[in-house]
Amino acid sequence: MRSLIGRIGLAALLVVSGVGAAQAHGDVTPQAVKTDGLKKLGDKWLPENPYRGNKRAIEIGDSAYNQNCARCHGLGAISGGIAPDLRYLPEGLEGDEWFLERIRNGAVRDGRVYMPKFEGVMSQEAMWAIRAWLETVREK
Repeated sequence: MRSLIGRIGLAALLVVSGVGAAQAHGDVTPQAVKTDGLKKLGDKWLPENPYRGNKRAIEIGDSAYNQNCARCHGLGAISGGIAPDLRYLPEGLEGDEWFLERIRNGAVRDGRVYMPKFEGVMSQEAMWAIRAWLETVREK
């Protein structure tokens, strides 16, 4: 019984401590991502992920996600409720379109930053590598 009460107390503490994180959402300093080993994509933004299933891109995307996205979207893309759970992004072009729009431009509502924009900080290659990794943890 004490163990159960202790767990409930710990859970409550984690929820309360998460309130500050929710208010600070968007206070992330984007980190550059090394994309050595990936085919260069050029300046024109591609509408669909060219790295889908690419082992090297998935490795880079895993690391890049942990550096830039996990703080809000959760380790393993399992959201703790602060930001959308990215495991449920649609497959294919539909998911690519939403992902690219959001990662490039971020999200601001009522003057509050909910997600920083990553365009200009992270390359197209890095963004698509993250998407390639996200597809490996996708759930329906």
